[in-house]
Amino acid sequence: MNLEKFGVQVDDSTGTLYHIFEAPRIREIASELKENGFDYLSFVTAIDRKEFLEVVYLFINMDTSEKIFLKTRIPSDDPRIPTIADIYPGANWLEREAYDLLGVIFEGHPDLRRILLPPDYEGHPLRKDFPIHMEYEPYRSGDWLVNHQNVPPAKRKKE
Repeated sequence: MNLEKFGVQVDDSTGTLYHIFEAPRIREIASELKENGFDYLSFVTAIDRKEFLEVVYLFINMDTSEKIFLKTRIPSDDPRIPTIADIYPGANWLEREAYDLLGVIFEGHPDLRRILLPPDYEGHPLRKDFPIHMEYEPYRSGDWLVNHQNVPPAKRKKE
């Protein structure tokens, strides 16, 4: 598939063929891929490279097994990129994960909130600037997965 009309450049220096694009064009590119049989979005992830964040997508054509890796750079201090959740519904949770762990803001996302960490968690733990040299404090007691209010679980009635 030729994506040159979107200004996409090819990079194979890592052994994997990546298509590099400008972040604002992701919606156009995703729509084009969808129209050309790339009906599965395998993942959306981000990588903190200190000077910038890299957002990586993997699209797959399930009929031909062809894969297209896309990646772009966004600034670390203002990590914004348009959402593709309306084009690929599976991107909804994938984008939320990148937001939760790295702070990538997917503009126009229908429900951009934390998906793995508690809503009041501060920071994004996969960022290079996340403070890790601190004393450990458990966030909640051991039963928080069962009961988010930390109320003891109900006892069963004895018959």
